[in-house]
Amino acid sequence: MTDPTPPSADSLSSASEGPVVLKDFVVITGYSGAGKSTAIDVFEDQGYFCVDNLPPEMIAQLVELFRHPGSKVERAAVVCDVRGGSYFEALNSVLTNLREHGTVHRVVFLRAEDEVLITRYKETRRRHPLAPHGSVADGIALERKVLGPVEALAETVIDSGGLTVHELRRRIVSELLPREATERMSVTFESFGFKRGTVRDADLVFDVRFLPNPHWDPSLRPKNGRDNPEVLAYIAADGQLGEFYDRLLPLLDFLLPLYTAEGKAHVTIGIGCTGGRHRSVAIAEQLSTRYGAGDQYWAEARHRDLLAGG
Repeated sequence: MTDPTPPSADSLSSASEGPVVLKDFVVITGYSGAGKSTAIDVFEDQGYFCVDNLPPEMIAQLVELFRHPGSKVERAAVVCDVRGGSYFEALNSVLTNLREHGTVHRVVFLRAEDEVLITRYKETRRRHPLAPHGSVADGIALERKVLGPVEALAETVIDSGGLTVHELRRRIVSELLPREATERMSVTFESFGFKRGTVRDADLVFDVRFLPNPHWDPSLRPKNGRDNPEVLAYIAADGQLGEFYDRLLPLLDFLLPLYTAEGKAHVTIGIGCTGGRHRSVAIAEQLSTRYGAGDQYWAEARHRDLLAGG
C-alpha cells in the first residue's frame, strides 16, 4: 500500500537523478484580499505552471515532481494562504526547510492595511476565511497573528493598498518576472464585417469602411483580401490606405509596449469593413505580418466573416 503522506522538504535533497529543470519556483502568500489572485494570474499569463490554494505540506511533493528528470516544468508559482486552515500553520517550517536544503525559490508576500482590506471585502461581499460567521475585521486580526512569521521570511513584500489592479499587475511584471521568462504578448488582428456586428472581445476596433470597396468591382467581388495583390492595389489606389497606416502604425507602436508592460498576455485588434471580406481582411493580414516579423510579439490574422458570404 502506498504511503499517502507527502514527502518532507528533507527529501528534496535526495532528488539528484537527472538535471534540475525547475528554474524559478514562486510561493505567493499574504492577506486575504491583498491581491494574491491578481499575482497568480500574472504568473500564469507569462507561462508559469500555477496552483492556487495549495496546502503547504504539498509544496515539497510538488517540487519533487518538478525536479524529476521527466518534468518539463521550468517555472512554477503557487498560492498558499489561510484558506488551507490548520494546514497553513506548516508553511513557515516548509519554507525554512526549502531554504536550508538549497531549493531555489522565492516568497512573495501581499499585504494591505486593515481599512483597505475591509473596503475590498465590502465591495465583493465575500466572507473572510478566518471569520466565516463573524466580522471581516475579526478575520483580519486573526490573520495578522498567523502571517507575521511568514512575512518575515518573504524576499518580496508588496503593499497593494492604493494600487489599482492594473498598477499591481505592472508592478509584479516589472519587479518579479525575469526578463527572459516573460512570454511575448500575443496580438490578434481580427477582420470582421460591420453588418454582422463588431468583434465582442476586441481591445481596439478600427473602422476602414472609408477605403475604396473592391466589392463594387465585378472582377474583384468574388475575391478576398487574403494574399491578393489585385484587391490590395484597389484599396490603396487613392492613397488613403497609406495615410491610414501613417497614423495607425505609430499609435500601435506606442500602445502595444504599454500593454506588454501592464502584463497583458493577449490583445485583440478588430479591423472592420462592410462585409468583412476585402478591406478588413487585407489590412489584418498586413498588420499581422508587420508585427509578427520581429521577436517582440506573437501576431496572427483571424477572419471572422471571410467565409460567411453575402
